[in-house]
Amino acid sequence: MRTTLIFAIAACADRRFQKKARSFLRGLSTDELQYIAEFLGACALEAAERSPASRRELAQGIAHYEQVRAGAASGPGDHDHKMILLLEYLCRSRLSVSIPPVLSIP
Repeated sequence: MRTTLIFAIAACADRRFQKKARSFLRGLSTDELQYIAEFLGACALEAAERSPASRRELAQGIAHYEQVRAGAASGPGDHDHKMILLLEYLCRSRLSVSIPPVLSIP
């Protein structure tokens, strides 16, 4: 499952950055990979169109996403760590993500 997650998440990256994305993702735990996959899935399901978001918009969207999924079992420190990893992945992979209204901070 871990290898499948790595390749699926890396496939979302800009083609030029997929090798770097895979390298970054290989250093993450399965739980961290699942967190990134869940966020990307939420964006894919909710976004009407894809337009690049700034690093700040991504960080705000990730923070709001974390608030929405607050029922998760892991502790707050773990969530902060995962949010940082997700932001780094999104920025390093040059992934064109729009933050859907559901995840945007009003």
